[in-house]
Amino acid sequence: MSALPRFVGNVEVYTGTRHSVTVLSLRSGRLAVDLAPAAGGSITRFVLDAVGTAFDLLRPADAAAMACYPLVPFSNRIANGRLVVDGEEFVLEPNWPGQRHPMHGDGWARPWQVARRDVRSAELVYEHDGREGWPFRYHARQAFHLGEEGLAVGMTIENLEDRPVPAGLGLHPFFPRDGDTELACRVEGVWRADADVLPIDRVAVPPEWSFADSRPLDDVVLDNCFDGWDGRAAIRWPRRGLGLALEATEPFRHLVIYVPKGRLHFCVEPVSHANGAVAQALLPAGATLAGEIAFRPFML
Repeated sequence: MSALPRFVGNVEVYTGTRHSVTVLSLRSGRLAVDLAPAAGGSITRFVLDAVGTAFDLLRPADAAAMACYPLVPFSNRIANGRLVVDGEEFVLEPNWPGQRHPMHGDGWARPWQVARRDVRSAELVYEHDGREGWPFRYHARQAFHLGEEGLAVGMTIENLEDRPVPAGLGLHPFFPRDGDTELACRVEGVWRADADVLPIDRVAVPPEWSFADSRPLDDVVLDNCFDGWDGRAAIRWPRRGLGLALEATEPFRHLVIYVPKGRLHFCVEPVSHANGAVAQALLPAGATLAGEIAFRPFML
C-alpha cells in the first residue's frame, strides 16, 4: 500500500514520488471547497470569505495530512491487523507510517474517480477489489454538495461480496485550533485507550472529557472514541467571531475526538462504529451503508 499522501500546494508527494494532482474547486456564495480525488478523495481546503477576510474552516492540507479524508471501510485501528469474520481469520498488513496496527481503511490512500461534477457539487467513487489491504470487495462513494449554508458530504459503502462482511464509514476532518477554540457535543460513553490507542473498556464520560457545554480545548489532550452521540456538534473560535456546526445522520453515532498536545489542530470524526469493533459491524451481501455529514458555519 502507498505511503501516507502529503499535499503541498497542488502537488501530491508520496515516498520517492512527485506528481501533479487535479484539484476540483467548488464554489457557492462566500464558501469554497477544494477536493483532490487522486489523493484519497480528500478535501484540501474549506474556506469562508467573511467581509473580505478568508477563514479556514478546516486546517488546510499541508505536508502532514489533508484537511479531511474518508474513512472506508473502517475507522481507527485494528489491533495487530487481526480480523475474525464468521470464524475465519484475516491478517491485515500495517498501512500507516509509524503505526504497527492497520488504520483508517483503504480510501485515504487510494485514488478516487470523478463520477460527476459541476460548480457546486462533485461525486467521487472508489471500487476496492480486495487484493491488497482490506480483504473484501466494496464500492464507496462520496457526494459533495456546497450550498450557501454549508457543505454536505454524503457517504456510502456497498458490499460487493456474496456474504455478510464488516463495513464502516467515517470522515476525518482537521480543524484549526486557536488558544480559545471551543467544542460542544453530547455523548453517552467513552472507551479508555492503552498506549497504542486501542480500546480497553467503555466507561461513563468523566467530567474532564465532557463537552455537553461548550468548553475551551486549551487544557484537553484526547484520542478516544465516544458513543451515544446525538449527531450534532459545534466548534467555536471566539476571537474570530466564527463557529462551525456539524450534523450527521445515521449511521454516524460514534465520535472520535483527537486533541493532540501542543498542536494547532484537532479532530472531531463522525464514524459508524467504535474503535476496533468493525468486525461486529456486518453488512449483508449486496447491501449499502449510507449517511451524510454536514458542516455549516455561523457567526458568533
